[in-house]
Amino acid sequence: MALVKKPVTGMKDILPSEMQIRDYVIRVIKETYGKFGFNTIETPCVENIGNLSSKNGGENEKLIFKILKRGEKLNLETAREELDLVDGGLRYDLTVPLVRFFSNNGNNLPSPFKALQIGPVWRADRPQRGRYRQFYQCDIDILGEPSNLAEIELILATTTTLGKLGFKGFQIRINERRILKAMAAYSGFPEESYDLVFIILDKMDKIGLDGVADELIKEGFEKESVDKYLSLFKGMEAAESRLEYVADKIKDFLDEDIKNNLKEIIDSVSATKSSDFEIIFDPTLVRGMSYYTGTIFEIAIPEFGGSCGGGGRYDKMVGQFTGKDTPACGFSIGFERIVLLLMENGFKVPDENKKIAYLIEKGVSGDSLCRIVAKAQEARKDGTQVLVARMNKNKKFQKENLTNEGYTEFVEFYKN
Repeated sequence: MALVKKPVTGMKDILPSEMQIRDYVIRVIKETYGKFGFNTIETPCVENIGNLSSKNGGENEKLIFKILKRGEKLNLETAREELDLVDGGLRYDLTVPLVRFFSNNGNNLPSPFKALQIGPVWRADRPQRGRYRQFYQCDIDILGEPSNLAEIELILATTTTLGKLGFKGFQIRINERRILKAMAAYSGFPEESYDLVFIILDKMDKIGLDGVADELIKEGFEKESVDKYLSLFKGMEAAESRLEYVADKIKDFLDEDIKNNLKEIIDSVSATKSSDFEIIFDPTLVRGMSYYTGTIFEIAIPEFGGSCGGGGRYDKMVGQFTGKDTPACGFSIGFERIVLLLMENGFKVPDENKKIAYLIEKGVSGDSLCRIVAKAQEARKDGTQVLVARMNKNKKFQKENLTNEGYTEFVEFYKN
């Protein structure tokens, strides 16, 4: 079989110029989240296939890279179904591993526990702009905090980070799963069909209000229910407060505390934010993960035209492992898409240290070479980044490449 030099479809090699930006973004993320009290953890890339297939991952469970059993455990002759062959899989997100981690180590963790996790995940998805089959996720989660202080802290930490990376004028879209359900109940949709209604609603930004109406009718829902449902969205367009308008309309199906809780999050974030963004109530926001139980939110950056991160509350997930529910809420920043936008905008990593390249002509050796290396070592003690390299035949091209890597000074050494 011939060797292939290109990466597997949906995965990519990362060149030094991009790696510098990725490393910088990770440094900013860790520094900023650390100031909010989040602690870095790490979980294995491989999870038990039962954990990954527990109906918590929505459509992502169809995209798992599954791992065959090894050695004597792999018996092709007696295998009758997939589970006879597979016992593990590459994680498709960081939330399922975090919940398993917390369930296993909770007795040794503070409460509430504020976790930061950065690492690669894998999905057998169709690659497109900003979407790969192997990609990095960056999650912050708070476990053990039942109040909306968790949501407020998560949103402020994430938006502060985006601001430090130079992003302005973006939006945090926020909704509540219980408001979604109350809107569906008010409209007369049968409870067993809520998920289908929400899947169609989630297409609103692509097919518009009329498109949503058409798809709901095609699925066999009563026109009266569809019209009543869409009237909620049409009516809020002229409302001074969309949240107050919707909450008033569906008040017979919604606990007022839920509305007040969401309003407090929006008001608190708006009053204390340190970055240039807007937080808005968006009743069309659905989020695909089935484990969400309350507040949900997403990052919308105009330059990308889609979601650049999201999260929400998942109070029932830990209980699936431990038998005891634990309040939990998390926010995942779209690491790959953030890096993509920075690169497309020509972002340059701020030079924290001076970068000098020592270019040595071929033939320089012995004591002369030793003196040059010693000089570089002395400069490094002062924090200067010094590259020592042989001079290429095409010195101009070599310097251009080094300039792109951030080197601002060149010292050339020739043989006597």
